[in-house]
Amino acid sequence: MGWIERVFGRRGKGAVRSGFMEGRAPIFTRYGDSLYKSDVVRQAISRITKEISKLQPRQIRRDSDGIMVTPRNDINRLFENSPNELMTISDFLERVAWILFLTNNAFIYPKYERVYNTTTGLYDKRYLAFYPLMPIRVEFSRDSAEDLFITLYFQNGDKAQLPYSDIIHIRNEYSVSDLMGGNELGQPNTDGIKETVQINHDLFSSVAMAAKYALTVTGILKMNTMIDEEKKKSERERFEEQIRLGKSGILITDIKGEFEQLKRDIKLVDKETLEFLDSKILRQYNVSAAILNGDFTAEQYQAFYEAALENIIIKLGQAFSKTILTQGERNHGNEIVFYPAKLMFASVNQKTAIADILGNRGALTNNMLLEMFGLPPYEGGDVRLQSLNYVNTEIAMQYQMLKRGVINDGKNNESFSD
Repeated sequence: MGWIERVFGRRGKGAVRSGFMEGRAPIFTRYGDSLYKSDVVRQAISRITKEISKLQPRQIRRDSDGIMVTPRNDINRLFENSPNELMTISDFLERVAWILFLTNNAFIYPKYERVYNTTTGLYDKRYLAFYPLMPIRVEFSRDSAEDLFITLYFQNGDKAQLPYSDIIHIRNEYSVSDLMGGNELGQPNTDGIKETVQINHDLFSSVAMAAKYALTVTGILKMNTMIDEEKKKSERERFEEQIRLGKSGILITDIKGEFEQLKRDIKLVDKETLEFLDSKILRQYNVSAAILNGDFTAEQYQAFYEAALENIIIKLGQAFSKTILTQGERNHGNEIVFYPAKLMFASVNQKTAIADILGNRGALTNNMLLEMFGLPPYEGGDVRLQSLNYVNTEIAMQYQMLKRGVINDGKNNESFSD
């Protein structure tokens, strides 16, 4: 059995391509990744994907009173341990984020089995794994019942046709295509940045060439006699070969004179030009130089989070919720949330302030407070302590009403002290 059967099983049925709202054949191929060979582009994307890899996904449920619980189920076990046999959850998230930037479309297959529910008399899905996919081509089609299907083609020649509702599809820059993120072909919109990246590449190529010859050529030797054209050509070819092999540091001309030492005062490209090109590329991904260098402040990180990360985090939660939770589950307060707690940058003073506010209100356990400062937990530390300076709002209101004599609980109200 091939990997397609192991991962997808044999689900799927015949479907035919049909027109969609955009009026074109719904066939999309993967875009080339030449843009991402740029070191600046890859560094910017790498910074984002590494932050995304720190997320903590959870299925949560909110009841009618707003109380939130985390169910102990197969979904959360996959989120907390390994989403599949090859990856940790951090690997999985980083892979998904890279695919999203490379293609503007990330496809994830949630593998499941159907289990009979004796309570409802229906079959439920038990999730077994999550697999990030990187097809080279996808086709959308509808069957006679107008159900949407997706066919995924892979580099090794395998393909799989599945109900689109079985695929977690995360789109970036969702604009002109009905089905895919990116441009009308379902590919990244890179026209605006490619020119800047090319200028950056050409600039550094010329800098490298200039540096090479600046370091190789040390002087000019002027000959006292004229040399005929054939001999000049031969001498030039010999000399170019010497330079290539690093054997000579002298240029030879046929004008009379003497040897002239060249000063090595290399001035290649001004700092402002380099910084402008880098910042123009980085702005495309909302990554500042401070974030890239790792010397950012809390305010700079907050701006980075809001501009570069938050939208992706929201998309992840909504796409997972839409696919792996039923409509009934979502109606009853279930959702998938990708918590960014480990992303939040804060100084020791800021962490102390957070711990003081949340810890005093019983919102954090002692072990949670220790984790904030990178300290290990201790047995019995999962206890919440609350300052007596804070009380439940309902108790406070009742206390004030008793003080004012608005209500009487059958006791002497004078027993309450100010």
